[in-house]
Amino acid sequence: MVLKINFGKLFKNLIIPLGLGIFASFLTKTDVEKFNKTAQMPFFAVPAWVFPVVWTALYILMGIAAYLIETDKSAIDKRKAVLFNCLQLFFNFCWSFIFFTFNAYFFAFVWIIILLIFIILTIAEYFKINNVAAYLLIPYIIWTAFASVLNFSIFILNR
Repeated sequence: MVLKINFGKLFKNLIIPLGLGIFASFLTKTDVEKFNKTAQMPFFAVPAWVFPVVWTALYILMGIAAYLIETDKSAIDKRKAVLFNCLQLFFNFCWSFIFFTFNAYFFAFVWIIILLIFIILTIAEYFKINNVAAYLLIPYIIWTAFASVLNFSIFILNR
């Protein structure tokens, strides 16, 4: 079996999550640095350098998954999958501002729970179209679940 890759579509699907992540990190860089110096952290918090490494990998997996959905010719209707993917990307993007810029830790926790719901809905829709695409989002939901526990703990420690 020969795998035919449409590099233009692959690039587009990779650049969207990576670009949003880079843009959000650029806009919140000062806020993140201040947070890292001042916030009380729970015992299970990972070092700050881990976040950009993990998020880069997750954004790449999201992009590959979206590419597999876009190029899957067997699916009749992909609208819900695309909609939920766009919604989870939106909630993912906004979370950094709510948490780091506005220090609204409880609201950020509520926001990340909604993000988790949209990730679950995205995975469910992806499963209907392409199992591999759905499986590629499993690390994302695991990391976001961890981030939600971390978010809630930071809220408790810093109120």
